Amino acid sequence: MTDRGKFMVYCVEVYKNAKRLTGRQVSSLFSEYDVWDYVYSCFDALHTTGEKYIINDIDLFIQARQ
Repeated sequence: MTDRGKFMVYCVEVYKNAKRLTGRQVSSLFSEYDVWDYVYSCFDALHTTGEKYIINDIDLFIQARQ
């Protein structure tokens, strides 16, 4: 698995635990709001940040798309 792939799994796990969701719920949410592509394309910037920043950034991204 690539570093980007590992990071995607990490983001799902962090977000899932923070929001008390299942993996299926996070996958559905990420697909609905195109979070997968966003996280993948922002890997270089996001992988150097902490869990709280990643969660907040994903929340802001989703809110902007609602």
